[in-house]
Amino acid sequence: MRDALYVVTGASGHIGRHLTELLLEGHRRVRVVARREEPLRAFVEQGAEALAGDLHDAGFVRHAFAGAHAAFTMLPPVMAERDLRGIQNRISEALAFGLREARVPYVVNLSSIGAEVPYGTGPIAGLHDHEERLDRLDETHVVHLRPTSFMENHLHAVGAVHDAGIYPSTLRGDLPIPMIATRDIAQAAARLLAGLEFEGKSTQSLLGARDYTMQEAAHILGAAVGKPQLPYVQVTDGQAHQAIVAQGMPPHMAEVMLEMNRAWNAGKIRPEEPRLPENTTLTTLEDWAPHFADAYRRHEHARHHPGPATGPA
Repeated sequence: MRDALYVVTGASGHIGRHLTELLLEGHRRVRVVARREEPLRAFVEQGAEALAGDLHDAGFVRHAFAGAHAAFTMLPPVMAERDLRGIQNRISEALAFGLREARVPYVVNLSSIGAEVPYGTGPIAGLHDHEERLDRLDETHVVHLRPTSFMENHLHAVGAVHDAGIYPSTLRGDLPIPMIATRDIAQAAARLLAGLEFEGKSTQSLLGARDYTMQEAAHILGAAVGKPQLPYVQVTDGQAHQAIVAQGMPPHMAEVMLEMNRAWNAGKIRPEEPRLPENTTLTTLEDWAPHFADAYRRHEHARHHPGPATGPA
């Protein structure tokens, strides 16, 4: 159905951007949705329709999904001062309302590994609620993508790697964790949207190319920036909380993220199924490491070439 309309929410993010590019390359009719219009302009130049607005707003969401044959949905990242799960649920309610009112027949929803667990998984718990809510859309076929930990999450460590010469985290250093590049998630979503062969309600795990311990990840990423023996240091929750808040994250969000790491360490977050060809993706951490190196060089340049001073002389 070349004239069918595909709606991509979160189109300015890592996954949504790659997905939109793939759909446009396939000559699909695409409507891109994000909070701000500016990041969507490049897609408009390629023939996409753009809508900027707030996914908290059920009226806006209904308008965004109007006329859609298929949609890619996600809960956008939120920097909440309190009650992250409550905020996630309000966005989820707006999305479900919009999909129902617009009678969208096919939905590919971005969820996460661990979304089957109702409590104690940090931000993933809100995705559990969202899955359940979309599964109550009787006339909509939904597949929930459950990717594992994003390789892009390593970018949070760039400053510590450059400034302190270590990779710090509260995750166990010897714990094998499957890791995936966001572009591979986008490719999986694009295949599902291109085919629209799924029916009912289902989940699909995406486990990356293989599992890595954080110690292995530190060495791989360190090698990409000229530090092949980069040490991984498991820090305490207290140390991590203090450092994260000092970087500008609200204390509530810091605790939510640390809860997720505790769930990984305890085995509460883990793949639901064994690694199979259909849930294994192509990009290895070694393949992705140049992205880390690019971010490292930008950080280094910013440290050595700070912008002009502002404020009173």
